[in-house]
Amino acid sequence: MSSSTAVIAGRHRAAVRPTITPSGVTAKRVAAEAPVVRRSMVRRVIRLGGNLLTLVCLAVFLLVAVGPHLFGYRTATMLTGSMEPGIMPGDVVVTAQKPASELAVGDVISYQIPVEDHRVETHRVVEVKTQNDGSIVFRTQGDANENDDPWTATIQGDTVWEVKTVVPKLGSVIRVLRAPAVQHGIFWIAFGGLLLLGLSTIWGSKPEVDEDDIDEPALEGPHE
Repeated sequence: MSSSTAVIAGRHRAAVRPTITPSGVTAKRVAAEAPVVRRSMVRRVIRLGGNLLTLVCLAVFLLVAVGPHLFGYRTATMLTGSMEPGIMPGDVVVTAQKPASELAVGDVISYQIPVEDHRVETHRVVEVKTQNDGSIVFRTQGDANENDDPWTATIQGDTVWEVKTVVPKLGSVIRVLRAPAVQHGIFWIAFGGLLLLGLSTIWGSKPEVDEDDIDEPALEGPHE
């Protein structure tokens, strides 16, 4: 019984081998890969920033340039504070056509004033009248103004342009982006971003680890 037990125990000890962790190899690999991980994070941040900027520019382009042709609306930037607080200077108003016969007091519309420079004004309708000849005349007033506008306008055509929504501060952003100094700055920022992206791609190649510098651990055999 004792000899059989010794043989079984010996076989059991031979089957179980100790797990050896190559700590030296792991430490060197971690040290070698750390710069690669940092450069990878930098590339991701640059790409994310570039993608966000591209999406914003694309959204503005679609809203201002493409949308009016596809969906029939118009956009205009509010330049004064006559419609505060509902419409602030720098906001973009989006207008759509409405039948002239449905024009009512309280509507906010964009139209060419019948005096001075015939500029486009965005004000609230305070009075609507139908003349004997069937034409429709109206008066407007800015929400922030104390008095009505000093003119009476006549609707030209069968429709008016009613304000449907307001995009806050988008007009200010567009004006800033159109400034020559800002356009030059955007160009150089984009150029610098592309340069950094290219350099990070070059630096991102994984450095080779010299096998001679890695001490291979000696694997121990079974112990009886």
